[in-house]
Amino acid sequence: MKSDNLNIVSTGSQPVSQSAMPRILCVGTFDPPFILEQSIASVVARERFRGGFADVERMMSVFDNSRIDKRHVSVPLEWFLEEHSLKERNDLYIERAVEYGSAAIESCLNNSVMLEEALQPGEIEAIFFISTTGMATPSIEARIMNRLAFSPHTKRVPIWGLGCAGGGAGVARASEYCRAFPKAKVLVLAIELCSLTFQHDDFSKSNLVGAALFADGIACALVTGSEANVKSRLPAVPQIRGHQTTLMPNSERVMGWDIKDRGLYVVFSRDIPDIIRGWLKENVDEFLSAQHLNGRKIDHLVAHPGGRKVLEAYQDALGLTEDDTAVAREVLRLHGNMSSPSILYVLKDFMQKPVGRGELGLMTALGPGFTSELLLLEWV
Repeated sequence: MKSDNLNIVSTGSQPVSQSAMPRILCVGTFDPPFILEQSIASVVARERFRGGFADVERMMSVFDNSRIDKRHVSVPLEWFLEEHSLKERNDLYIERAVEYGSAAIESCLNNSVMLEEALQPGEIEAIFFISTTGMATPSIEARIMNRLAFSPHTKRVPIWGLGCAGGGAGVARASEYCRAFPKAKVLVLAIELCSLTFQHDDFSKSNLVGAALFADGIACALVTGSEANVKSRLPAVPQIRGHQTTLMPNSERVMGWDIKDRGLYVVFSRDIPDIIRGWLKENVDEFLSAQHLNGRKIDHLVAHPGGRKVLEAYQDALGLTEDDTAVAREVLRLHGNMSSPSILYVLKDFMQKPVGRGELGLMTALGPGFTSELLLLEWV
């Protein structure tokens, strides 16, 4: 980052030994098979929403100004032209989530770019499963354990309802586990099939914005304790120095779902960019001050790319430039907003870049609640 706004002076010694900090050694991803070009999505949405808005042409600018070129989705274009029941959507969510999640786990554990040797599922001690776009009991990670050779003693931690903040929260919870069990190897698996939540009969502005932004994505991160026996091929990997969760009081209607007979109806406030501008900087300053940074600046912003306006709000709030959000913008351009996996896609791109040892990253995502998840990363 080029801004001095994130330059925090130390107020004391570091609270946790660096040698005891968990590390993120690998990220694997899986892109669903159907590609939706934004130009085509715009044409289809214009026809679908024409009867719902008197000023539909003005509303269609959300597609043109999104800075999204294409998105990956779990169903063909024809699926969006018909009505679907909650049961139909959820059955499809379970089927595809198990298939795609298994592929993302294998991509992570067999990532020869990041790991010197592949890991076996049986070596994994815990799975933190993150999702908000479907429901399943037994949860998805249990079903995946019946497909891949995990130990039957693998701990399962399904986390539902965090939306776009879920990827950051999952890594934070995994780091807490790895601090308690420093030999542990754990997975954070984030699966969101946002396309399956599109409502054919919903002519709200929130549904139109969601149709322009949201996509499907699957990401799996390997987080290890400081004593775990795993070797990286990378010159430096991010360790997790600290994290902070913050809830904005009485903000339930900023984003989330209304659950109705036909499924999940998106709640998406038009005020989100302004909320970020007015709330985020104080939150970030408080977090970084508590991390005792000894006057050092943050070098990288590992941000969830919620949309063009969200990234611009990050820049305004923290005094940044488009260069500071370049990696997040590229993920947005190629994938859209995938909700919880998005930040792991951004992290994967940073891990494959030449980041120097000792450089710091701020990992940040915002989601329903309204909630902020912040993590401090240091490449070691």
